[in-house]
This record gives sequence, structure tokens and C-alpha cells, in this order.
Amino acid sequence: MTKRVGIRRENKSVWERRTPIVPQHARELIEEHGIEIVVQPSDIRVFGAEEYRTAGAQVREELADCDVIVAIKEVPPHRILADKTYIFFAHVIKGQPHNMPMLRQLLAQRCTLIDYEKVTDEHGRRLIFFGRHAGQAGMLDTLWALGQRLDWEGMANPFSAIRVAHEYPDLATAKRAVHQAGERIHTDGLPAALTPLVFGFTGYGNVSQGAQDVFDELAPVTVEPDDLSRLFAAPPDPYTLYKVVFKEEHMVEPTDPAHPFALQDYYQHPERYRASFFRYVPYLTVLVNGIYWDARYPRLITRAQLSKLFAGPERPRLRVVGDISCDIEGSIEFTVRSTEPGNPVYVYNPFTGETTDGVAGEGPVVLAVDILPSELPREASIYFSQVLRSYIPAIAHADYTVPFEQLALPPEIKRAVIAYRGELTPDYRYIRQYLS
Repeated sequence: MTKRVGIRRENKSVWERRTPIVPQHARELIEEHGIEIVVQPSDIRVFGAEEYRTAGAQVREELADCDVIVAIKEVPPHRILADKTYIFFAHVIKGQPHNMPMLRQLLAQRCTLIDYEKVTDEHGRRLIFFGRHAGQAGMLDTLWALGQRLDWEGMANPFSAIRVAHEYPDLATAKRAVHQAGERIHTDGLPAALTPLVFGFTGYGNVSQGAQDVFDELAPVTVEPDDLSRLFAAPPDPYTLYKVVFKEEHMVEPTDPAHPFALQDYYQHPERYRASFFRYVPYLTVLVNGIYWDARYPRLITRAQLSKLFAGPERPRLRVVGDISCDIEGSIEFTVRSTEPGNPVYVYNPFTGETTDGVAGEGPVVLAVDILPSELPREASIYFSQVLRSYIPAIAHADYTVPFEQLALPPEIKRAVIAYRGELTPDYRYIRQYLS
């Protein structure tokens, strides 16, 4: 029997232009694996309906006859069809309250749910993600925010010509604009009040690497965290931009001075460590945050620390925090709300705790867009689809009538099955406590 895979329309945000399967890969699934592809029409998807039709896909509203339905973001509860296998970023594994109605409906409709976030290898490393594209888009938006903030301060600067990511036709064009800003720095120099100009990056994973990929177009000089004090003691160089990358050993320290820092020990026993990152913050003009965080770990910067920084006798250097990770009140505690691409930043007042949209006001500018990869929809979709397409044949042709233990899926996909035919699978039964 021919299997049919549906690509649903994204409707969580008007900015969500990505697709999980691009036309080129749809064609390969049709021609090489005999899978029918059905695409819901969309006015905002970065790939048009005609591109899918040319690839051999059907474009129509109804997905009820599809065996598998794929998407990027969550499916509204009232749109869930009975007895289907769904694949999307579900955001339910932490018991997120706003998505429990959706999960309840999936279970009530006897659906199977595969969550991209839990598609991992045997070591728990994620295999399907948008992290690098989040970093790239976040870096572009952060550079734009810096340019806008310095303009508001009345300071001419080379970042003013950089636009937000979604205003560029593609990543290559955006990177050329950043490269040109770097050439201006090396030719005309930076305002004396900004030197030395240091961008700090937390983490070294896909998000941070994506951000650095864009930032490196400025041809910065890399310095080590512990060399920052010496950098500021030397005569400033207006023609040089500096980059510093912070790892875990720069963010925390053992509570027991006799206990040396050990990465795995920190991951397994975070209670043995305390935050130590704030000592670097006074040197930074821009902080780009790309680390995973949960409540077991110390924060990078607290509200109290930020208030102390801005209460000093001199104006702090910190202008912009590009919080690409966007954990609300998380590692950056003053990331108190998320934003969207059309209104990407706000100023956080360190004394009142209030936020003001835009770049004007006392306190740092915070970039907190929670769908950054959607600002680079074409590149992000092609990369994502390239990975996902290799799993689609097995997902489409699997026999979902057998008990879960006998379900024949690649192990990396089976680890991501949150619910099977309306029941939480063994690894995810803990979510029951949140459903009620």
C-alpha cells in the first residue's frame, strides 16, 4: 500500500516560513521511495506551492488521508486528526503547561507523536535541529541591535548598515554586509568610547558556532577570558574588534576551593559549583548567549548583578545581550520575555525591572527572539530537510499496529516517540504528572 506523508501549514506565527521537507527532497521521497507527499497550501512558506507541484507533490488543504503528518512547530489541539503519526517540535518533555492541552488531545485521538527534540544518537546528542541557523540569525540581529543602540546614543558606528536577518534575501548576502562592516572597522576605526570593543560568546555548540560563523566576517582577534584585564590595560586599538569564547570553567567554580573544576562532575553535580561568570561582564560591550540551561545550574547574570553593574559611578560598557538561547528568566535572568522578528528587542531597566520595546532607555538591549531560525527560512529548511528525509521512509512504512516494543523504527527515531497510539511510551510516562 502506498504511504502518504502530509506537510502541514505552519500557523503558530506569521513569521514561521520554514518547512520540514523542501521540494527537492519531496521529489526524492516520491521517486525513490514511492511515498506520496501532500502539502497544505501556505501564503508564507518560503517554498511556493508551484515548487512542490513541480516536484510531484499534491497541494491541497485536506490531510485526513495522510498516514504521517510532519510540521515544524506545535499543532493546535483542534487541528489534530485521529490515529495519525505526527512529527514536530512538541515542547512537552518538561511538562510545559501551554502544550499540555495539545498533548491531551493527541492522546485522546490515539495519535503517535515523534518529537524532533528527542531524536538523538546513543550518546544523547541531538540529530535534527536548527541550532546553527538560530546562531546565525541571532548574530545578525544582535549586530543590528548594537548599531541601533549606538545610533540612539549619537555615536556613529559601522554596525548601522547591518539589517535584521529576515530583511536579507539569503545568508550569503547578509554575511557580505557584515564583512563590509568589518572592512570599515579596519579602515576607519571605531569610536574611542567603544574601544576595546569585546563581544563575548557563551558556549561552543551549534548555536555559538553559528553566531561565530557570522561574527567572524568582521575579522576579529580572539582573546582568552583571563586575558581581558591585560587587554584593557594596554593602549586601545580602534582598528581591532575582539572575540572571547567562554566555556563552562569560565562560568562556574567549585564551591570547595580544594575541589578542581571537572566538566562531567559539573554536569552531574551542579550543586557543587557556584556562578563565577559575572567577573567578565564589565569587559563586554556585547554578550551573545548560546548555552543550554535549566534550573539545576547557576545563572550567568542575575537581575541583582545587573543592577549592581549599572549602579556604579561609570556607565557600563554592556550595550546588548543577544540571548539566542532565550530561556525566559534563565541563564540571563533579565530575559523576562521573548520577542518576535518584527519587534526583536527591548531595553531592560535594571532598577525597575521594566522593559521597553526598542533600543532607547537605561539598561542593556535584550534580543530574545524565540524563533530565530525562521529568519533564515530557506537555508534552515534545506538543512533540516536534508537530515529528516533519511528517516521519512522508515517512519512512513512502519507498522503502527504492533505493540510499541515491536515497533520497527531506527533507534534514534524510536527514542523520540513520546506517545504511541494514544499512550505515553515508557521513557515519557513521567509526563502524566503534568497532564492533570
